[in-house]
Amino acid sequence: MKTMFTVAATAMLFAAPAVAWEGKKVACYDKHWVPATYYTTKHLEMDAKYQWEHVDGQYVKVYYPPVYMEKTHLKKAGHYVLRKAPCN
Repeated sequence: MKTMFTVAATAMLFAAPAVAWEGKKVACYDKHWVPATYYTTKHLEMDAKYQWEHVDGQYVKVYYPPVYMEKTHLKKAGHYVLRKAPCN
């Protein structure tokens, strides 16, 4: 009798989680990765200039354009967002 009671109690414990779910799906979402965003700044490293150079027996006026240094800065780190999706 004691064994039968133990078996019945064990069966009820294993059946309880299956019965506990009585909710229904309200909304479903998928996880999507959003890459990081950056902004860049540049500052003048060297001004534009004209320079005389000796080339093949001639003097030539050569133009050198300005030189800029460009730096990239993190604006917002990459992250996941949830987007609404159809439920299966």
